[in-house]
Amino acid sequence: MLLEKLEIGAIEPEITRPEPETLVSGDPLHTTWNLEDDAGLYCGIWTSTPGKWRVTMTEWEYCRIHEGRAVIEGDDGSRLEVGAGDSFVMRSGFTGTWEVLETIRKDYVILYR
Repeated sequence: MLLEKLEIGAIEPEITRPEPETLVSGDPLHTTWNLEDDAGLYCGIWTSTPGKWRVTMTEWEYCRIHEGRAVIEGDDGSRLEVGAGDSFVMRSGFTGTWEVLETIRKDYVILYR
């Protein structure tokens, strides 16, 4: 389909948790409504309950936060606090942690190269 509206009621959500070896604290539950393109481009809506886990980005990701709060800290000492209305990009090669302070909901676009 060349034009598609994201209707989360029409998409079966994927329910996941961070891998046990990446979990730092809490018991975050992730819900993802994902649209997929065969060209390595993914987009959708993602929510997470509070918790903290390690991440290693192997892709480029644009995010727009709609609700909640989180802190993203890089192993390089970088720190980004995000909340409703914020947009940001995480680039391939980023390593660090995501800590969701208040249940968060974001739109995302991911590009695998």
